[in-house]
Amino acid sequence: MLAKLLIRYLSRYRWLLVALLIFQFAAAMASLYLPRLNADIIDQGVARGDTGYIWSQGSLMLVISLGQIIASVIATYFAARAAMAAGRDIRRDVFEKVSGFSERELSQFGAGSLITRNTNDVQQVQMLAMMGATMLVSAPLLAIGGIVMALQQDVGLSWLLGVAVPALLVVVALVIARMVPLFRSYQSKLDGVNRVMREQLTGVRVVRAFVRERIEEERFRDANTDIMVVGRKVGSLFVLLFPLAMLVLNVTVVGVIWFGGIQVDSGDVQIGTLFAFMQYVAQILMGVLMASFMTVMIPRAAVSAERIGEVLDSHSALARPAHPVSTFPTPGAVEFDDVAFAYPGAEAPVVSGISFAARPGETVAIVGSTGAGKTTLVSLIPRLFDATGGAVRIGGVDVREADLDVLWTSIGLVPQRPFLFSGTVASNLRFGREDATDDELWRALEIAQGRDFVEEMEGGLGARIAQGGTNVSGGQRQRLAIARAIVHRPAVLVFDDSFSALDLTTDARLRQALWRELPHVTKIVVAQRVSTITDADRIVVLEDGRMAGLGTHDELLETSDTYREIVASQLGVQA
Repeated sequence: MLAKLLIRYLSRYRWLLVALLIFQFAAAMASLYLPRLNADIIDQGVARGDTGYIWSQGSLMLVISLGQIIASVIATYFAARAAMAAGRDIRRDVFEKVSGFSERELSQFGAGSLITRNTNDVQQVQMLAMMGATMLVSAPLLAIGGIVMALQQDVGLSWLLGVAVPALLVVVALVIARMVPLFRSYQSKLDGVNRVMREQLTGVRVVRAFVRERIEEERFRDANTDIMVVGRKVGSLFVLLFPLAMLVLNVTVVGVIWFGGIQVDSGDVQIGTLFAFMQYVAQILMGVLMASFMTVMIPRAAVSAERIGEVLDSHSALARPAHPVSTFPTPGAVEFDDVAFAYPGAEAPVVSGISFAARPGETVAIVGSTGAGKTTLVSLIPRLFDATGGAVRIGGVDVREADLDVLWTSIGLVPQRPFLFSGTVASNLRFGREDATDDELWRALEIAQGRDFVEEMEGGLGARIAQGGTNVSGGQRQRLAIARAIVHRPAVLVFDDSFSALDLTTDARLRQALWRELPHVTKIVVAQRVSTITDADRIVVLEDGRMAGLGTHDELLETSDTYREIVASQLGVQA
């Protein structure tokens, strides 16, 4: 998967890679040529006392060294450009892929894991691409070129390379074999730390309300300790690799000096040639060591690439139709035709046998006990899930056959837990329609009973909203979410228990304004309070995922025992 990912994203920057190869080749050739010049200076200049030769060859070495530095810097620049651009593209594609996921895929991966995959995992692949573009190019050139140049200097000592290189490769292979499973475990542990941290930040009020700080600290300590243990094992192996590699290198250099010194003493080899051979041996082993360093990075990057590939290769349950319908014959009409839905792996469906219709402009309320399937049912309207049985139709078109962009444009959803984005009041209200005017924003706020508190905020429409809307109250957050849906100008408004944080007076005023100002918009209302739904055109009563009644408030009082129990329980509470 790693090779596939790198080829896919780096191939877009071929010209950078070609330039990189050219300059890396030039730098490697310069590096290989320098020991030969050094040998000539020793044998031809120092040994003979020829100062002019030393100056001329030394000047040439300086020029070549300067060229090597310039070529290496340029090559590193091109490698960084290509790797960073590839990382940017991977993050973009992962984000776009996740944006198209249904609730099923989001639950399958988990928010913490998806964040890690688009940050830390991409960073691992990105760093491998950058380091690999430099080291994996120069390492073979230095190793192979060094062997050729070393053989030209002295064939008699080449047997030392035949011992040193395989020994170094064996050391690296043994270490890497241990690292691969550890890196896979490390990324999984990192997901765990991210998940616990995210849960604590999101649920900080609950944690404090139930005095769970110490227990949550222990949870984080356990997750943190797990990743520390794995990281320590990886670090131990990583630290072990370089001393062993340097041991092989130094022993090889000692062998060259020992056996080369014998040949120098016998007059078979010149001292400059011996020095050059030692430098080539060092370059060969450093080339192997550089490749070894890359092989240390490859296992972790490979694990990260697999995790990224799982996201990119996932197919959303919300498959776009081959021939999407973009025109709705009856805008605003909502129909449930014997609808059923079951979560993957569930023994029984959450809802089943649901059939009702809402004509354009009508208000249909959905009521039932906790766990009856109300939220699941309305989630099928904007196709957050696909029905596993029957059909949901919007505007006369099955939502599975509709163009998703057109479908979502025709629906305004106010979720059970309203979420606001960091920015301003205006930017949040324009989330669904960027060209909305200030007058339209104020009108939507007036309908949603939010104009008064927005006018009191410093800056009005330009007032700052913190991430998640944490700087406004729950009721204000709900009213801003309702106003945002109104600004969207949909044909269908879906309220998923969106009035729960409002007092009875504000609730009544808001509903009256909705019915009065938006008479042609179909309204699907999930509510807990009976007072919110008494004036609905039809009320759907759910019990254990099935319909226990359908009709107006007065009709259900006569025909539905479940509805009468709900009304009686609330009247009892109010009394």
